[in-house]
Amino acid sequence: MSDFLISVAAVAVVLGFMILIHEFGHYAVAKLLGVRVEQFAIGFGKRLVGFRKGDTDYRINALPLGGYVKMSGENPMDERSGDPGEFMSHSRWHRFLIAIAGPSMNIMLAIFLLTAVYMVHYEYPVFLDKPAVIEGVKHDSPAAKAGLQPGDRIVKVDGIQNPTWEQLQPRVWLSPNQPLTVTIQRGAETFQKTIVPQAVTTSEVGSAGWYPEDPVIVDQIEADTPAAKAGMKTGDKIVAIDGQPLLSIEAMIDQLQQTKDKPVDVTVSRGSQTLSFQMTPVLSKIDDLKEKRYRLGFLNKGAMKVTTLPFAQALSLSLETNKKYSLLILELAKKIVQRKVSLKAVSGPIGIAQDAGYAAQQKGWTPLLELTAGISLNLGIFNLLPIPILDGGVIMFLLIEGLMRRDISMNIKERVYQAAFVFLVLFAVMVLFNDLTKTIPWMADRLP
Repeated sequence: MSDFLISVAAVAVVLGFMILIHEFGHYAVAKLLGVRVEQFAIGFGKRLVGFRKGDTDYRINALPLGGYVKMSGENPMDERSGDPGEFMSHSRWHRFLIAIAGPSMNIMLAIFLLTAVYMVHYEYPVFLDKPAVIEGVKHDSPAAKAGLQPGDRIVKVDGIQNPTWEQLQPRVWLSPNQPLTVTIQRGAETFQKTIVPQAVTTSEVGSAGWYPEDPVIVDQIEADTPAAKAGMKTGDKIVAIDGQPLLSIEAMIDQLQQTKDKPVDVTVSRGSQTLSFQMTPVLSKIDDLKEKRYRLGFLNKGAMKVTTLPFAQALSLSLETNKKYSLLILELAKKIVQRKVSLKAVSGPIGIAQDAGYAAQQKGWTPLLELTAGISLNLGIFNLLPIPILDGGVIMFLLIEGLMRRDISMNIKERVYQAAFVFLVLFAVMVLFNDLTKTIPWMADRLP
C-alpha cells in the first residue's frame, strides 16, 4: 500500500507541475499580447477550489486529467464580437505564439531539469558510450539464429557508422518483428547480417538477443528470495556462476533459464573478500514480462559512471540529449502509425505512476527529476503533433490559413475537430487499456 501511495503522490506532483508549466506558457503569452483569459484551470469538470483575480478564474477542477486556459472568443465556432480582447480578434502570428508557448515551456523545462541534474549528479552505465562489441548472445535469440558470436563488433546499423551501445539500443527497440541490417566485424572479416528483433516485454519492444559487457552489481534485494536468504548484500559484485566468469546480467539470466531450478554456485566480490553462495533459482513472474522466469531475486545496477558537469557542458549535453529523444519520440510515433511498433510501447497514466513511484523511492532527487524531464519532453512533443484540438493542430490550421491568405471554412473546422476529438478519446482508451493489461496479471496473461 505504501508503494501505491508513493506512486499516486509522485505522479500527482509530476503531472500537476508539468500541466501547470504548460498552461502557464499559454496564459503568459496570451496576457502579454492582450488576450483576455477567462479561466486558468488544472483538471477538467466541476470547479473544486480557486479564486478570481481580474478577468481570470484560477481554479482546480474535479477530474485531474490535464488542464486548460480558456480565452475569450477562443472557439472558432463561436460568434465573434470584434472585442480586441478576444483570441480570434488577434493576428495569426499572435495566435501562433500563444499556441506554441505551452509545448515550448515543456521542452524548456526538460532542458532546464536535465541541465540541473547533470550539474549535480550525472550518472550513466559505463557500457553505453563504448563501441558495440558483443559480449554474449542469448540462447535461441535472433542474434544466435543469425550466427553472431561473442567478440563480434557491430560497425554499422541503420546508417550509423561505428555505433556505441547507446546508439544501437534504440534502433533495436524500435524494430520489433522488422528486418534490421547490421554490418559485423569479426577479426579481419567484415560482413552483413539481417536480423529480425523479436517483440519482448508487455511493451513489445524489439530485442536482438545480444548484450554488452556490463558487470553484475547487486542493487536492491527482494525479500524472501534466494538472494536474500543466502545473505547477499547491496553492492555485491557477482563475478562467476558455477565457476564460469560472469561479465553481464544478460548472461546470468540466460544461464539460469538453461539450468532452471538446479542449485547454482554464485561467486561474489564484496570489498576485499571473495564469497561463495549456493542458491536454487525460483520460477517467478516479472512485472514487465508475459512469462515467468527463473531468477535469484535482486535488481542489477551494473557499473555506473558518476560525475558532475560545469554549467556550459551540462547545458550542451542536455540540449543534445533532448534533441536525441525528441527524434526518437517522433520516430516512435511514425512507426506506430505505420504499425511497425505496437501501441503497447506507449505508457499512460498508470505506467507513468509506476515509473514515478519507483523514481521517488530511489536515493536522492535526481532520478525523479530525470523522469520529470523525460515526461515533460514527451508532453511537449505530443502537443506539437498536427492533430486538431492539440496545440499542433491549432498551429497547423494557422499555417494553412496563412498560406491560403484566408480562413478555413467553419464547417470544415467543425468536422475536423469532431473527428479529432473521437480519435483522441479512442487513443486515450487504448493507452489506458494497455496500462491495465501490463499491470493486472490476469489481463496480461490473456494478451496475444
